[in-house]
Amino acid sequence: MEKKIVIIGAGYSGILTAKKLAKKFKKSSNVSITIIDKNPFHTMLTELHEVAASRVDEDSIKISLKKVFAGRNVDVKLDTVTSIDYNSKTVLGANASYKYDILVLAAGSKPTFYGVPGAEEYTFKLWSYEDAVILRDHIHNTFRKAACEPNTEERRKMLSFYVVGAGFTGVEMIGELAEYVPILCEKYGINKNDVTMFDVDGLSRPIPNLPEKLSNKVAKRLDKMGVQLIMNATVSSVGTDYIELKQNDKILHNTAGTVIWAAGIQSADVTQNSGSTLELTRGGRVQVDSYLRSTKDESVYITGDNMFYIPEGEERPVPQMVENCEQCADVAAHNITCAITGQGKMEVYKPAFHGVMVSIGGRYGVAHVGLPGHFFSLPSFLAMFAKHFINIIYFIQVLGWNKIFSYVKHEFFTIRNCRSFVGGHFSNRTPSFLLVPLRVWLGAVWVFEGIMKIVEGWFNKAMLTDFFGGANSWYNSILGITATPGGTDAVSSATTAAAEKAAPAADAVTAATGAAADAAGAVADAVGKVLVHWDILGLVKVIFVTGKDLASSTISDYAFKLDIPVMNWFVNTLILPNSGVQIVMQVFIVLSEILIGLALMGGLFTAPAAAFSLILNFMFVTTTGLYLNTFWMIFAGIAVLIGGGRSLGLDYYAMPGLKKLWKRIPLVRKLYIYND
Repeated sequence: MEKKIVIIGAGYSGILTAKKLAKKFKKSSNVSITIIDKNPFHTMLTELHEVAASRVDEDSIKISLKKVFAGRNVDVKLDTVTSIDYNSKTVLGANASYKYDILVLAAGSKPTFYGVPGAEEYTFKLWSYEDAVILRDHIHNTFRKAACEPNTEERRKMLSFYVVGAGFTGVEMIGELAEYVPILCEKYGINKNDVTMFDVDGLSRPIPNLPEKLSNKVAKRLDKMGVQLIMNATVSSVGTDYIELKQNDKILHNTAGTVIWAAGIQSADVTQNSGSTLELTRGGRVQVDSYLRSTKDESVYITGDNMFYIPEGEERPVPQMVENCEQCADVAAHNITCAITGQGKMEVYKPAFHGVMVSIGGRYGVAHVGLPGHFFSLPSFLAMFAKHFINIIYFIQVLGWNKIFSYVKHEFFTIRNCRSFVGGHFSNRTPSFLLVPLRVWLGAVWVFEGIMKIVEGWFNKAMLTDFFGGANSWYNSILGITATPGGTDAVSSATTAAAEKAAPAADAVTAATGAAADAAGAVADAVGKVLVHWDILGLVKVIFVTGKDLASSTISDYAFKLDIPVMNWFVNTLILPNSGVQIVMQVFIVLSEILIGLALMGGLFTAPAAAFSLILNFMFVTTTGLYLNTFWMIFAGIAVLIGGGRSLGLDYYAMPGLKKLWKRIPLVRKLYIYND
């Protein structure tokens, strides 16, 4: 008989619970998993302020549910849940009803207004994708209209912003807005002094979850950004153009152009409407047992913001934050598996939280992180780094490479106005068509080298003994090493090879051959200078030499090599002893050079071609070494590695179609090994 698992909500806990259950039951045909949400996407709620203040595009905070569950035994239903009949075990939606054996209630939260008159009607919220987009457009329109307002008092009224709430959401929103205001003022020609920003809360300090020292840092940073903190003040009413505050028994009636409500949350309606059946606590959260089941119904599991649970030894309930969603999803999935299969032992939920972090704009943040009982504070740069790292860990669980690439692109590569903790140093600024001459020239050099090797006979006779042995003899002569792996034969072969060369070439491959060609003179005269000769733990030797005395050396006389014993063993044991293997390797090198060159010149498969170019250069660095005047090929390969073929190249036409075909492959979608 089929067992039906229904999950309400595709928030942080819901989406992770569904994925973990799909993995546990991937071979079970008698278990169905359904996840229901009113949106076809998962929203990154912790990043809403970035969209609201135009730091990132709105698409960056959306994750398609179809992509998340592609190739998985999860049925995604787009529906609005209206109620739950716990007696008949049925979830009732606006479009259909859904029977269940196990229900996971992960419906998330909504803003709470504490009965303040006008708060719900006249404030902007920040608790959904739509909220962020609406607020972003409102902020833009406000500055646009204010720029055309001739009356100074009216303009200042329009540009007065109040954020209610000095918790994580409120501080991050006002910090993001404060960072964005100077940009908008410059764009619309508005005097910054006409803009006022306030953060209001009944608490005595911002973000009380943080130690007082860090709260003070937050306050100082906000003050520096032009934000006025109004603490120990509660909102008594909000109107179309005002906010009324109560502070120290005084009522303050202030004009306000925009009021943003970030003062707290409560469980979603569907959860609160379950009060007649489940045990509800403050904020509409459902009391659960140690296995995350409702205390009133063991077939109902509660995760994320909807759960009320005080772990053993703790005094407070688990916080409504992402880390709790992640950890409880894992425990809930495990316990549901035990309940359905009748196997294994249920796990008690024992969360171990690793701290909190808050960003104040894109450049500054504070963090209090660590392990239970051993927490420490991070300076701003590391705090922001920790935030992005934690986000990436979450994305790995949800959408793998695809979302990581998208996140890095939005947060660093296309960031506007340098609003990142690393500034705009990683952001795209140079038009990619300027890389076309470099890409074509790099490709032409590779093609030339491949053709020259064919002319030299690389398809007909074994030449790698001279190629590798001569280069080693040249380095050893400068290093003062008399015994070489190739012995006298290697030096003799190198000398013979040198006699056949008129002069060393200046590209990546034959520059190394040039080292072999110069071996005869180097061995005879022992001219040269050792600049660096480091042995790092016996794993690799870093060698940097010049073939002449320093006074007469040019850039083409300096050579660099990484001497790796494993690579030496591979070459001396598997390649050089057999002429047939040498020829196969030679043909591989020649064809690789020509194909890489043609691909780069035409701008077709530029990324893999550039990557393979770098791999070949690494092979040469670890076998024959490279002259410095050929290192430009390494840097050129890096420069055209990403997007170098989309300008005036065939990738412009080929890649979109190939990406569509690639994304249709079931395994590719399941493993998320694609990007948008």
